[in-house]
Amino acid sequence: SQAAPLQVTDLVIGYGSPLREPLSFSVQPGSVLAIVGPSGCGKSTLLATIAGITPALSGSVTIGDRNVTSLPVNERKIGMVFQEALLFPHLNVRDNVAYGPRRQGVDRSHAREEADRLLTWVDLASLGDRSIEELSGGQAQRVSLARALAAKPDVLCLDEPFSALDAPLRARLAEDVLTIIARAQIPAIHVTHDPNEARTMTHGRAGGSILSM
Repeated sequence: SQAAPLQVTDLVIGYGSPLREPLSFSVQPGSVLAIVGPSGCGKSTLLATIAGITPALSGSVTIGDRNVTSLPVNERKIGMVFQEALLFPHLNVRDNVAYGPRRQGVDRSHAREEADRLLTWVDLASLGDRSIEELSGGQAQRVSLARALAAKPDVLCLDEPFSALDAPLRARLAEDVLTIIARAQIPAIHVTHDPNEARTMTHGRAGGSILSM
């Protein structure tokens, strides 16, 4: 599918009553919008609303010319990476990444080829046969990122994906994720409570920007 921008227009988020004033922004393919703010300000709710996990109270979410505001999660084509890697413990690394394409009807050998290609992107080419239990926290997050990308999402949402990792690893992974987003040419939203991380994720990249909540 052709790379398309994400457009959020007058979006009101919350559970029954609005959490805050309406939000409007757009994110171009290959660039990152970093959303920064303290715990409880609605950052994760915003991501959940864009992804379709939580309904919008009003406003719209469009990807290119596709209005996804009322579509269910599985029809939006939005990849999510969370603070916890949330990998399937009974599948090895390669099959975790191949899970999305398999669910989309791709045959097993092609799904595994795609998984290996993405594991190369995230610098884990040699770990395809590893069990999830054997991975470090940083490796697990890389697998989680590869798994999100394997489903060929139109938008990537990252919900504090580095917060469980130590500082040097966080910085290195942030750089790698930026490179991967640019390569995948999809819009990405990165949620963090750390202003430095927000700057790292948007620094010097095509159209990267920060939204403070």
